[in-house]
Amino acid sequence: MTRTDNRRRQALQDLRDAEVLMLDGHFDYGNGYHGRVYLNPHRIFRQPSLIWRLAQDLIAILPDRVVADTDVVAGPVLGGALLAHTMAGLMDARRSLTRAPTSFAPLSPGPDGLALRPFYRTVVHGRRVLLVDDVRNTGETFARARAVLADAGGTVIATAEICDRLEAIVDAGVPNYALAEYPAPENYAAADCPLCAAGVAVTRF
Repeated sequence: MTRTDNRRRQALQDLRDAEVLMLDGHFDYGNGYHGRVYLNPHRIFRQPSLIWRLAQDLIAILPDRVVADTDVVAGPVLGGALLAHTMAGLMDARRSLTRAPTSFAPLSPGPDGLALRPFYRTVVHGRRVLLVDDVRNTGETFARARAVLADAGGTVIATAEICDRLEAIVDAGVPNYALAEYPAPENYAAADCPLCAAGVAVTRF
């Protein structure tokens, strides 16, 4: 087993131990679907030591070229932005002090789903961007975020996430790197959810 495999196995165990990866519930995902598994980013970000460790491990599995070439780390609010901010700081510790510091750019909610505030458009313009998020589900968020960054003149060189649910149906068109992988069980349209039909209460946290 390689060092990367060990990091991924430990990360998955860390997510379970911290109850970030919730495996036995009834979750309303807010997009018209229900399911039994949820990655709860709030449990990651309430523990700064955990997000720092996960961010360090995610950087460690990235190819050296991606780490060397990244000018800006961007991510959608909530989960992705805090991860991006942490990774931007940690990446500088792996590079020469003479290199320009890595910048950070959050993608905020907008009329079409995601948007960059005018200040951050100037941050990404003409820069190479690593796009990160806490979890990859369908891949649509990464694809939309890449389009927003491209519109601002940024070039996304890769995407990365803490956990990949292995159900992506949209390709962002750049290499993707996951710290941990967990195959998603079947999700159900809310109207056809068997958990609802069985009277199982929606999990609250």
